Amino acid sequence: MRFNSLAAWLAWQETLHPSTIDLGLERVVAVLRRLHPEPAPFAVITVGGTNGKGSTVAMLEAILCAGGYRVGAYTSPHLLRYNERVRLDGHVVDDAALCTAFERIDQARGDISLTYFEFGTLAALDIFWRRQVDVAILEVGMGGRLDAVNVLDADAAVVTTVDIDHAQWLGVTREAIGFEKAGIYRSGRPAIYGSSDIPQSVLDHAAAIGAKLYRYGVDYGVAVEGEGWRWWGPGHERHALPLPALRGHSQLQNAAGVLMALDAVAARLPLNQAQIRAGLLAVRLPGRFQVQAGAVTQILDVAHNPQAAAELAANLAAMPCSGRTLAVVGMLADKDMAGALAQLRGAVDHWHAAALAVSRGATAPQLAEALVAAGVAAADISSCTDVAAALVQARQAAHPGDRIVVFGSFHTVAEALSGPV
Repeated sequence: MRFNSLAAWLAWQETLHPSTIDLGLERVVAVLRRLHPEPAPFAVITVGGTNGKGSTVAMLEAILCAGGYRVGAYTSPHLLRYNERVRLDGHVVDDAALCTAFERIDQARGDISLTYFEFGTLAALDIFWRRQVDVAILEVGMGGRLDAVNVLDADAAVVTTVDIDHAQWLGVTREAIGFEKAGIYRSGRPAIYGSSDIPQSVLDHAAAIGAKLYRYGVDYGVAVEGEGWRWWGPGHERHALPLPALRGHSQLQNAAGVLMALDAVAARLPLNQAQIRAGLLAVRLPGRFQVQAGAVTQILDVAHNPQAAAELAANLAAMPCSGRTLAVVGMLADKDMAGALAQLRGAVDHWHAAALAVSRGATAPQLAEALVAAGVAAADISSCTDVAAALVQARQAAHPGDRIVVFGSFHTVAEALSGPV
């Protein structure tokens, strides 16, 4: 074996390919065919979109696990440990499983250069193949059409939402990005769109390839009933469903897309009402409007683009507090920082701008400049060397009844989760 530890494998993968991001399927297809020339023996549900992917994967995983299926789930990025990216039956795989998969990929690739993400995707697929899962749930890393997970044909594909993010790779308009996202759809197979606001490019691509498109609010949807909800879809309904255990006003919309996807593959993966209810109640996902109660409540959210920040603002408004709202924010410099921060301008009383010590991380002065551009008064901004310092500063300033909102990036939330509470 080339390396004996997961850390060594990952450090090497970061330097293997000339570009950190190099969209395209040719390299992944070639290596996967060497490893597994036969068609995938498991069902595949692929999940793409700008926001809501992680929640959708988590709900699919929880419900299918409740149904007794052997479930593989692949997501990115991770919060605290790389292992979080690959799960079997809801549990992260251990270092040994990943190292074994990496060695198999290294042997199979020959002189083919792979990116860090491509190595991870192939490792997840190899593990799912060898562990004989019934279903693999694959989260798109970026875009869809050229993303490594698109190497497999999805039995059902979900595009949750489309908004502006990763513009330098996917395009600067929703129409351009929508075309890339819709690339996970397949001819003659179920294609779910999880929002009522659908770009024309998604409609056109689905029609051009003959996908069976199901649109939220048109072909399926939800209705709140008392303390629960009703799902309606093609030809039938499900009543008396519990609200998903994930917080946030968009989670019911995400859950509707999940049930549409499961309904579309029901012939292969049948589920009963009790199993769906159990999965909705069991689902967990750190960093998505994660509330840590206390004299000063702390809320963690990985929101990092304008659409996600607007969702965070709506969730904060729906859960008012008696005191002030203090924000600890760290972002990547290539994001639409001002656009995202503007969504929360009226929801935050004071901002603690934290530098992120990663290659793409924004400095505290860059964040402060973006905050001012978003309409925040300079007097309401404190600049901090890192997330830990910003948290200390915010906690010292907070009084009982106040709340601290930590957001802006997976890196920001990860630093908050790994530090002292």
